[in-house]
Amino acid sequence: MTAKTFFGLEEVLYNELINIGAKDVKKGRRAVTFKGDLEVLYKANLHCRTALKILMPIKEFKARNEQDLYEKVKKVNWAKYIDKDGTFAVDSTVWSETFRHSKFVALKVKDAIADHFMDVFRRRPNVDVKNPDIQVHIHVTKNDCILSLDSSGEALNRRGYRTEQKAAPLNEVLAAGLLILSGWKGDRPFLDPMCGSGTILIEAAMIASNTPPGLKRKFAFMKWPKYDRRLWNQVFREGKRARKEIEVPIVGSDIDRGAIEVAMANAGRSGLDEDLRISKQSFFERKAIGDNGVIVCNPPYGERIGSDIEELYKKMGDKLKQDFTGYDAWIFSGNMKAIKFVGLRPSQKIELYNGAIECRFAKYEMYRGGK
Repeated sequence: MTAKTFFGLEEVLYNELINIGAKDVKKGRRAVTFKGDLEVLYKANLHCRTALKILMPIKEFKARNEQDLYEKVKKVNWAKYIDKDGTFAVDSTVWSETFRHSKFVALKVKDAIADHFMDVFRRRPNVDVKNPDIQVHIHVTKNDCILSLDSSGEALNRRGYRTEQKAAPLNEVLAAGLLILSGWKGDRPFLDPMCGSGTILIEAAMIASNTPPGLKRKFAFMKWPKYDRRLWNQVFREGKRARKEIEVPIVGSDIDRGAIEVAMANAGRSGLDEDLRISKQSFFERKAIGDNGVIVCNPPYGERIGSDIEELYKKMGDKLKQDFTGYDAWIFSGNMKAIKFVGLRPSQKIELYNGAIECRFAKYEMYRGGK
């Protein structure tokens, strides 16, 4: 199987897959491959915080051109996977000089599947791009093609709690990845002083309470012919039973009242709102919450607040020195120039991407004694 993720989170996802019992786990670029049975497939969808999709390959082949691709896809015994009275859809990922248009590749695969059914059964399943029974994925690298069934359906960052958002919210998978990369495990006070829609806060509460991220959603594998309801119920119940009480304060604030209202609504849908303290407050009015805490925040990158961005980052550095001695502060930013104005030497810098924006995740250790 293949678990897809963001650049820079491959190591985190690798460890998550090992923890659920996956075998032969190997890191790739924006993906991790692994082996396992149905139970591992179900657990990967339910538990992996940094996976975007879990794909199950059904055929690998080389294709010289579009016609060759069509012929080879058509030869697959599609009745094993798709009911002739059901629905399906095809999406694609393409990195190739031969196949230049991913939508055209997806269209060719769709035609091949439909024509296979017409040849064998004289009827074909319908295409439903919004809510198909079976989601087929084609991945093309140069001339190498992998046909897979998408076991997740809607991307796994869609946890079910975020129906509202402010401008440019952080992807839930990326937010969870930042928290895991920071080393925070729910064992130290946690603060996001620029919490926006509350994504980092809610993901922190899910980690601290050991709440599986997929607990409130459905998955594409539930429509597969070989769906094992009893096994899924067992995996689901075990995941639910493993939840625990949160033992540290998890606090968030933002200067924008609208963002705070959205964060509170999202927290309510997550079911973790009673474990979070969210308030309207400027970072620069905040004080530390206990000793030895952790800050993770995603300040504006500059597109929205213009020339004041460098001053903002400088003030953040001053505030950390003044009021957060003993803390580890992590700043995630896509503005390489502005982050230098924090005026502190990072002890760690991790390269990541927020969509197409190259970012840095920088750690500042606020030593006692003002080092």
